[in-house]
Amino acid sequence: MSFIWMLIVGGIIGWLAGLITGRNVPGGIIGNIIAGFIGAWLGGLIFGEWGPDIGGFAIIPAIIGSIILVLIVSFIMRRIRPGNRSHA
Repeated sequence: MSFIWMLIVGGIIGWLAGLITGRNVPGGIIGNIIAGFIGAWLGGLIFGEWGPDIGGFAIIPAIIGSIILVLIVSFIMRRIRPGNRSHA
């Protein structure tokens, strides 16, 4: 049951990151869960494990890490999207 709880919390963290940044996470619900997990890992590396812990995630660093991840992914997606090439 704890694995399901982690999936739910990871999805919510990824969804919040998309809401805060105003950018969609590619992949829908699965993308939100992945962004939540990777963002939690990234936030833990950068900011450590502090703040409230829900479902195995330190919430504040996880949300900040997910925001960073969503911004990086959206930047990369804009750069590689076909038809969006800039001429220097």
